[in-house]
Amino acid sequence: MKAAYDLHIHSCLSPCADNDMTPENIAAMARLKGLSVISLTDHNAGHNLEAMALAAKAQDLIFVPGIEVTTREEVHVLVYFPGLRTAIDFGDRLYGSLPDIDNRPEIFGSQIVMDVAGIQSGTLDKLLLQATPYSIDDIVDMAKAAGGGAVPAHINRDSFSILSNLGFIPPGLFACVEIADALPCPAVDASLRKIFSSDAHSLGSISEPRNYFPGFSTVKDLILYIK
Repeated sequence: MKAAYDLHIHSCLSPCADNDMTPENIAAMARLKGLSVISLTDHNAGHNLEAMALAAKAQDLIFVPGIEVTTREEVHVLVYFPGLRTAIDFGDRLYGSLPDIDNRPEIFGSQIVMDVAGIQSGTLDKLLLQATPYSIDDIVDMAKAAGGGAVPAHINRDSFSILSNLGFIPPGLFACVEIADALPCPAVDASLRKIFSSDAHSLGSISEPRNYFPGFSTVKDLILYIK
């Protein structure tokens, strides 16, 4: 199957995303745009993954559970999982590791948790836009231990990327990198595979169907591609 994808989308749980980025709205927009595969990758938490999985299923979309981790080096790394429960547990571990600094919605935005019925069930107190205590190497190892894979996010951006913060991609650490769809692709090692996603924080920013996985049929195919 030739599958159009967007593997970097934020819901209303991420304070930097619009409040109308609910799982139901995300899934409906992805279907309207002609996508087949999507991932939800909120910052350092997975509290909206279950609701997103159900919303994606209702729209006949393949859903890849994900989280965008901020490492100790303040590098954003996308982690993708083969199963929902594993992803939620991973997110709980990350959230629990964050410093006890409260979110200030008037400054950073709301951190809205949606239940499986698509109704707001609460908010998260700790600010998600913080670095976890885990290094890049820790996150790669933790992702592998969970049966998933890790990808450095938006490497062609000048903030929170592995190239902007470290200046290089450590050899042998990653098999795949993410390129921010709206920016030029940097020169990287030819052995590294690439994915191109939107990093959508608003409904209109969800990717058009221009990036495709050839031969994609299951989440396992993606995990094997990025590992």
